[in-house]
Amino acid sequence: MNLKITCIPGDGIGPEIVTEAKKVLDKVCKVYSHNISYKDILMGGCSIDAYGVPLTDEAIADAKAADAVLMGSIGGNTSTSPWYKLEPSLRPEAGLLKLRKSLNLFANLRPAYLYPELKDACPLKEATSDKGFDMLIMRELTGGLYFGDRSTVLDNGEMVATDTLVYRESEIRRIAVRAFDVARKRRKSVISVDKANVLDSSRLWRKVVEEVAKDYPDVTLEHMLVDNCAMQLVKDPAQFDVVLTENMFGDILSDEASMITGSIGMLSSASLNDTSFGLYEPSHGSAPDIAGKNIANPIATVLSAAMMLRYSFNLDKEADSIESAVRQVLKEGYRTVDILPKGQESNFKLVSCSEMGDLLADRISA
Repeated sequence: MNLKITCIPGDGIGPEIVTEAKKVLDKVCKVYSHNISYKDILMGGCSIDAYGVPLTDEAIADAKAADAVLMGSIGGNTSTSPWYKLEPSLRPEAGLLKLRKSLNLFANLRPAYLYPELKDACPLKEATSDKGFDMLIMRELTGGLYFGDRSTVLDNGEMVATDTLVYRESEIRRIAVRAFDVARKRRKSVISVDKANVLDSSRLWRKVVEEVAKDYPDVTLEHMLVDNCAMQLVKDPAQFDVVLTENMFGDILSDEASMITGSIGMLSSASLNDTSFGLYEPSHGSAPDIAGKNIANPIATVLSAAMMLRYSFNLDKEADSIESAVRQVLKEGYRTVDILPKGQESNFKLVSCSEMGDLLADRISA
């Protein structure tokens, strides 16, 4: 198969971790006899520096021309970077929002899995981490507060800011269908998260999700308020299979889920549209404080590449080989600094970002 990938290395540690993901993908294609080609484009702060905008129309066209997009990270230090002195529409994250909208990437899949080898890095009680967990957060990506009308005005002598939360029935229905379809391939459970005791948008969300659930009698549906879900994630994460939620709630909850895996450097993600096309990226940020030091954890980006093989190319064996390589390397005791247990350093083998990429690529086999 010919795989045509547009890459967005981005800012901070992005170029480092994308390099390692490419290294692993190249090995996969060699082992399984595929051809792969990459085209790098600029997005985020690097695009602002080069073109004055976080995402150009030419970059969008290059993304649309590919079979899938693999991304590193964008942005910088929000306190010190000149990028964040620009108006919001010109800041790095505006490029990502524009790309998601341009590509109609409405479904964000963020798996959170606790590897047994990383139990010591999990911040939860031992009795909780011993049970393990394997969940997938299905986040609606193109509606809600992030895309509603907003304004900041002077009213009676004081500044007033307004952000509008809007969801259409069709937007809710399509993400719900995707969640139930995925649940059918997992443990057949969907927990839909909302704030229906307060928000009209959540009451509509709950109504539409219940309608969709009628078409999936083999999948159980439970509703959970977002504040309770945040608590349950740290109390008993093993109860979750597929978590379905709206844009802002999903943004927050998926970051919480990532930290209980031991490190946000372990959490991959896929953003999909109605076709097989997708954008694949780690859930963590650009970590400008460690950029260029070769100490970032590339595993989330490598696992995102595995998701790309699975969802955009239907190459399940190849995706399995990457996930198996990750498990093997962890089992052998190799750790980047973010997943190195404090006080137990002598029991593990500390490796750099590039060394971790080498180890993962070396363990790819048919």
